[in-house]
Amino acid sequence: MSAEEPPRRRVPRPARPARGGGPARSGREGKPGAREPAARKPEGRKRAERKPAARKPAARRPARPAAARELRLARPRARLRLLSVAVTLVLTAFTLRLLQVQAVDADSYAEAANVNRYVTVPIAAERGAVTDRRGRDLATTVDAYDITADPFLFKAEQALVPDAPARAAALLAPILGQDPAELEAKLTDPPSERYVLLARQQPPQAWRQIQDLRAALADKADKAQGKAPNVLAGVYAEPRSKRLYPNKELAARVLGFVNAEGEGGGGLEAQYEQELAGEDGKITYAQSAGRRVPTAGGQEQPATPGTGIELTLDRDIQWAAQQAITDQVEESAADGGYVIVQDTRTGEVLAMANAPGYDPNDLSTVTTGTLGNPALQDVYEPGSTAKLMTMAAVLEEGVATPTTRVTVPNRLPRAGRNFADDHNHETYHLTLAGVLAKSSNIGTILAAERLGKTQKQANKVLHGYLTDFGLGRPTGLGFPGESPGILAQPEDWSPTQQHTITFGQGVSVNALQAASVYSTIANGGVRITPSLVRGTTGPDGRYEPAPEPGRNRVVSAKTAADLTRMLEEVVTDEEGTGRTAAIPGYRVTGKTGTSNRVDPETGRYSGYTASFAGFAPADDPRVTVYCAVQNPTKGGYHGSTVCGPVFQHVMQFALKTLQAAPTGGKAPDLPTTFEPGD
Repeated sequence: MSAEEPPRRRVPRPARPARGGGPARSGREGKPGAREPAARKPEGRKRAERKPAARKPAARRPARPAAARELRLARPRARLRLLSVAVTLVLTAFTLRLLQVQAVDADSYAEAANVNRYVTVPIAAERGAVTDRRGRDLATTVDAYDITADPFLFKAEQALVPDAPARAAALLAPILGQDPAELEAKLTDPPSERYVLLARQQPPQAWRQIQDLRAALADKADKAQGKAPNVLAGVYAEPRSKRLYPNKELAARVLGFVNAEGEGGGGLEAQYEQELAGEDGKITYAQSAGRRVPTAGGQEQPATPGTGIELTLDRDIQWAAQQAITDQVEESAADGGYVIVQDTRTGEVLAMANAPGYDPNDLSTVTTGTLGNPALQDVYEPGSTAKLMTMAAVLEEGVATPTTRVTVPNRLPRAGRNFADDHNHETYHLTLAGVLAKSSNIGTILAAERLGKTQKQANKVLHGYLTDFGLGRPTGLGFPGESPGILAQPEDWSPTQQHTITFGQGVSVNALQAASVYSTIANGGVRITPSLVRGTTGPDGRYEPAPEPGRNRVVSAKTAADLTRMLEEVVTDEEGTGRTAAIPGYRVTGKTGTSNRVDPETGRYSGYTASFAGFAPADDPRVTVYCAVQNPTKGGYHGSTVCGPVFQHVMQFALKTLQAAPTGGKAPDLPTTFEPGD
């Protein structure tokens, strides 16, 4: 600006009208001389002029001070501080809770975690089946359950009631057939904290009943929102197997039984326990409050099934033998009896029947005395059926033939006593075949004396043959509790015993040993070790035949043939003692036996043992049958009357079952007597 120019005068701008009709803002607000803008006419008044309706004009809002109309942004630092404080509080709470769980209350939480943990449960292997030679079941396995419980879940804090064991026991007792007090004791004071066995081998029906009860209690608890306790929540079932014997008493004393622990308790079940039992498996899984958690995984080791065993027994022949001996024991009011049926060509036992028997499906009525197998465990003096071995020794040694003449007096003085036959008679003039046919004790003693120059030599020779025939040693079956019999060494024979042994007194055998003697002769003089097992079927389904049995020659084929003809005379001769054993159409051999019986309780002679042994067909032997009845007290006691009919019935049935062809020729007619002086 130049000095000549006059100074310019600043004129202030008009103030901008404020929004909403408020006073205008100016740089010089509140100063004297400020100009106020003219007031705007209210909008409501204009509307009132257009509309004649009587309506109050809208009230004019008071003008706000200029300072209140300024907009400012909020400060973010305060909000961040508030958020940081909140996050810190949350993390602090989590940290304190973690310290409480892992340090302060660790023990209590660990105890509570026991409710949810992994458990291992065994998986029972299926026991192998036992069948007869044709594959028909004699012992099999069916589904069953072991009823178990978790005692931890019956505690008051878990079951929500103080008397959960008593309540559960009251519900389970009628189903399991047990005493409620015993069940309550198992749940209250168990041997294991998490497992107790309540009942073994229960049928599926019992487990279904328990499941239904448990489900009903669970529904009731759900409706009551957990206030109604489910006292069966801790009861479970482990799949097991139950041994079933479909033929009941049939061959029970041979098969044996399975005890409450699922193990063989006798007979073949015990003998082949390791093979039949298989190998148990196991399964490990997570469980929560007594229930399996399916999503928690687990491990399973499958069970290996047991091996199946095929016996040499024939179910039909076994039935016929068992029925026949049972009827005879009852008819004779005897203590017991046994029947052995053996295949002469293979040594296989086709039947081993005992009377009385028992039902292995129900052991509640069984006593200790009825559990064994008397056919292998009882030992007794065989009587005259043992004369066959004496005759075999005489013929094999070449000191006599079937037609050798033997004069038999009524009494024979030896060793300070007079020996006699079973009846008084005049002097007999018999051949060796006649001695066997008439079953003469005296004639047998006289024939045995030819075995040596001295009695000691004769005793030694006879003892050798008795041993070769299987006396005094096990049969080879390996059956539990089997007795080898009693055969003293020859130097230990008493003066009387060295004569009585020749006709079956003073020596003891079991029934299978006695039968094996006749099978040896039927097999041409070769003894085959008896067998009861024909083969096995493993878990993989492979069939393995049993090893070949041992064989040893006892006498020559010629001696066996001579003895066979002599045994036929026992059945066919008019005065033979075995006529009751004859079977139309077949040539039959046989020998009776009637011996004094030693009472097992007193150790003294009391009563008799009646027996009969033989084989058929004589011209082509297939089957040996042996029968013995202990202490018959009704209707006679001789082997011919007591056991002869049993032999005849069983032999006839066996020949038909095996489809043995009828005999084509007639039996040879051996002389049994002779005329003195001829």
